[in-house]
Amino acid sequence: MPSQEQTPWVIQFYRDRRGRKPAEEFLDSLSAEENAEALRLIRLLREYGIALGMPHARPVAGLWELRPGPNRFFYVAVTGRRFVVLHGYRKQSQTAPQREIETAKRRWAELLEREKGQRNP
Repeated sequence: MPSQEQTPWVIQFYRDRRGRKPAEEFLDSLSAEENAEALRLIRLLREYGIALGMPHARPVAGLWELRPGPNRFFYVAVTGRRFVVLHGYRKQSQTAPQREIETAKRRWAELLEREKGQRNP
């Protein structure tokens, strides 16, 4: 358990230019049982942060993968004790499909570009 002085990590969902949150929409589309398991792991991520490891989370292709049951969520850690959940999908093979990784990386690049623009008016 983290100490009481330690601030929990902030979990945010990536928002696209149209205001949609595709990973959160995927989460909301899951069955009640799968949704509950995903939310449980998100709470663990908030509590343990980068110390959360297998079997709940693991690095994949420069990103992190949260692993609730048959579903996967790609996320990244950013400054200020913050995680951004970029993409969610249902696992159908042993390895993460390249198109799912590319979707998450594209969203990450877009987020970085937007945040950079906000810091440099």
